[in-house]
Amino acid sequence: MEKLGKWISAKEFQDNICSVFRREVNLQNKVTKAVWFVTARGMYVPNLNGKAVTDAVFMPGWTTYQKRIQFQEYDVTDLLKERNVFKITLGKGWYGSRLGWIPPYHRYGDSYAINTHILITFEDGTEENIVSDNTWETAYTGILFSEIYDGEVFDSRISPDNWSDAAVCEDSYGEELVPQEGEWIKEREMFPAQKIIKTPKNETVIDFGQNLTGYVSVRIFGPTGHHAKILHGEVLDSSGNFYNENLRTAKQQVEIICNGSTVEYKPHFTFQGFRYICLIDWPEDVNLDNFQAIAVYSDMERVGTFHCSNEKLNRLYENILWGQRSNFLDVPTDCPQRDERCGWTGDAQVFIKAASYNFDVSRFFKKWLNDLRLEQFDDGGIPAIVPNVIGQNGASSSAWGDAAVICPWQLYLAYGDRTILEDNFECMRRWVEFIRYQGEFEETWDVGHHFGDWLGLDALEGSYKGSTSENLIATAFYAYSTSLLIKAGKELGRDMCEYEFLYDRIRSAYIREYLPGGLLRDKTQTAHALTLYFDLCDSKGKIARDLADLIKDGGNCLQTGFVGTPYLLHALSENGYEEVAYDLLLRESYPSWLYSVNQGATTMWEHWDGIKPDGQLWSAEMNSFNHYAYGAVGDWLYGAVAGINADERAPGFRHIVFRPFFDSRLLYVKATLKTKYGNVSAKWKIQDNRFIYEVYVPEGCTASVYMDGMCHEVNSGCHKLTMGLNKAQ
Repeated sequence: MEKLGKWISAKEFQDNICSVFRREVNLQNKVTKAVWFVTARGMYVPNLNGKAVTDAVFMPGWTTYQKRIQFQEYDVTDLLKERNVFKITLGKGWYGSRLGWIPPYHRYGDSYAINTHILITFEDGTEENIVSDNTWETAYTGILFSEIYDGEVFDSRISPDNWSDAAVCEDSYGEELVPQEGEWIKEREMFPAQKIIKTPKNETVIDFGQNLTGYVSVRIFGPTGHHAKILHGEVLDSSGNFYNENLRTAKQQVEIICNGSTVEYKPHFTFQGFRYICLIDWPEDVNLDNFQAIAVYSDMERVGTFHCSNEKLNRLYENILWGQRSNFLDVPTDCPQRDERCGWTGDAQVFIKAASYNFDVSRFFKKWLNDLRLEQFDDGGIPAIVPNVIGQNGASSSAWGDAAVICPWQLYLAYGDRTILEDNFECMRRWVEFIRYQGEFEETWDVGHHFGDWLGLDALEGSYKGSTSENLIATAFYAYSTSLLIKAGKELGRDMCEYEFLYDRIRSAYIREYLPGGLLRDKTQTAHALTLYFDLCDSKGKIARDLADLIKDGGNCLQTGFVGTPYLLHALSENGYEEVAYDLLLRESYPSWLYSVNQGATTMWEHWDGIKPDGQLWSAEMNSFNHYAYGAVGDWLYGAVAGINADERAPGFRHIVFRPFFDSRLLYVKATLKTKYGNVSAKWKIQDNRFIYEVYVPEGCTASVYMDGMCHEVNSGCHKLTMGLNKAQ
């Protein structure tokens, strides 16, 4: 549907004050069906006869607005009366808020408008079409300000009045209107306020016990005209005071202007990342019952579970889930709190496998990949952020741009849907071709800007990039993406001989350039992990041994960043060093996954030491406490600890590969995964000096179970296998 009605806006432009539109509709005949189509250049809330028409929020969602905007369809038949009032409240949303952290900040536009169509079908078969035009009326609301980063100002004294005719927008942006593609964004878990904290600075702080993305619902009573503020933060500082310096320029605050009676309020067009709130000029004694935190994220179906005998590992798993919930808000954002909240491609590709184990993300990522294809540059390059709000800044970095290939392939493995490959193949191919013609030689990628092993612990002083050569990383991902492109093309029945020849040349060049004499030139964990996982060496045994030695010589610590971490444990366990992998997983002191757990984390951190052992905080410049990238270890929990893996020869878990790596430091492990064929489960325990492994294969599926050095082919049903404890050591 290209058009619903006409784009309409408030007659007198007010940049910050949110407007509301209404249309009265009187019905004389009996209605059999009424459908309301709505979209906006901005963010909207629809209401019919004083009632909400949906439990979704933040419509129409975030897309590449200059090219396409989603519209939503609501069946409102049951809400109709003889006399009806249709209302739509409009805010800036992602469309009109400043986005990005690089001045001048990005804005899609400042002409906030709605577009709507009401289709009413009567019992006699006739129809009435009501579209947005200048017959709609508009007024201003008490929402005086609302932006994504900076929060909201709400004046509870103001109700819409002074209605006037809406203005038809004469400007045309040419964007396509498309039906809802992604998951609906909804309010999910509710968290009651847990405790009031009086900080050393005498601040009044409320702790909700969970870091999350969303907002706070409050009841407040204060004298008319009194201004009260709510500040949002993720952690307390080392002295126990409220901390929000890591927000950078984002205000992330709510201001409520009281009206002399009790007001119930929650934000309309903004969200915050927080665990704590700080109350400023609160007009009454604080009652915890008047505060509730509401988690808001895309309404994905939970499909995976993991549990084991180690409670700290279970907490880590919950933190991974909350990192995903908090950052899968219509697009896969990096963080939900500071002046960023963007769809970083690198974060998405390293986490997508873990994401698909936790939730059904097929629809979520299909929608995002549609925007990624639209954002692809003319030369085939991929921006670092989708939707792209930073232009050429950070464009076409290795590992980040490779999301164009890795994400579709992982979705295909998880769900077995060939249309994912069909829709994205040309984008995948163009990305590989972009790399191919970088620099002087087709088989290496040794020019351009790259993020490298971002936040690697082996970074030089003053750098965010780990020590691994950027060109090594770039060429390794070049090889990996080319190998996946070949697999995708063959699945689609395409002739991939050209790319098979190219891949052989890339791999040979990589070995020649970065493994002289069979040894990696870069003595880093990330270089070894990528080389092993991407199969870029001829002697995996030696490279794996060198990786294990690097870790042991470094005090059994990981040193990897965003690029190396997702592959590190896989590289170890798949090459005979599963004990070293478990050493890293179960390590509790810094640096480790469990370090943040011991520091009280309830989400994943951006830095291994966001809070340092002495309680001091990492630099406020870039220190998110809700960053999902290191949660990529979740796919190792499912795939290596529990042993549940997809088979690319029968994707979607039609054939399951059970390949667990046991460790006696865990007494039991159990995991489940809902697939389109049914529920898959795997569990193991130690009993009578043996590992007992039980798996369940859904009806119509088959599986390979690897135990005790053997592969057992099984059909649907429950199967139990055992292995001596000493053989797993």
